[in-house]
Amino acid sequence: MIGIYLSGTGNTKYCVTKLVKLIDASADVVPLEDEFIIDKIKRNETVILGYPTQFSNAPYMVRDFIQMHASLWKGRKMICVATMGAFSGDGSGCAARLLKKYGAVILGGVHIKMPDSICDSKMLKKSAEENEKIIRKADEKLKEAAERIRQGDYPAEGLTIFAHIAGLFGQRLWFYKKTAGYTDQLKINQDCVGCGKCAKICPMKNITMENGRPHPGSKCTMCYRCICNCPQKAITLLGSKVILQYKFEDSSNLTKM
Repeated sequence: MIGIYLSGTGNTKYCVTKLVKLIDASADVVPLEDEFIIDKIKRNETVILGYPTQFSNAPYMVRDFIQMHASLWKGRKMICVATMGAFSGDGSGCAARLLKKYGAVILGGVHIKMPDSICDSKMLKKSAEENEKIIRKADEKLKEAAERIRQGDYPAEGLTIFAHIAGLFGQRLWFYKKTAGYTDQLKINQDCVGCGKCAKICPMKNITMENGRPHPGSKCTMCYRCICNCPQKAITLLGSKVILQYKFEDSSNLTKM
């Protein structure tokens, strides 16, 4: 077994790592941008794939990765884990349907609510205490899911036709253009001091440094990693101002794995 994930603020990394380690403490867990990820997947029959939902859809980077490596999934046993701030409908099903198209065996789907990470919007913002409560509930759900998976009773959240309809009409249809591909809407304002951190941590290598200044390209996957980690709060995507940055490690009273 191996766990692979796309994570911007640390939420999905935490969830996939915890779930995988509760099932098999010796299993490896790596980010989607790991340079050896293809070889690592090939060496494992079962893969747990995790990602944050965006407008009730899987991030384009995740869908693009699946499509680019179509032959990799034939016969592979997959569990899809979708993290969300509130609602996703069929978050896990978005990747599961694509994986199934390329021959994967879909074992299950898990939905985990985590603290909102959209820094440049007031939507779903909560206090540190409320975020810690959300994480404690997530921990409980992950433990339950791991126990079920160990017993061969796989959760099927987001995989039913009813979940598909909920995701489709809940958000995905109305915001389809936002998730149809990569975006070129990332903005870096005059508060930037050119530290280069954003360029180093971008999973898509979408930000390049030129003459000491970062320049965003057209392949942003909206993971919010750069926005959440910018020390000057100089980067935005959906909004025009950073309201509140959230990184998973900022939650101080996390339940230990």
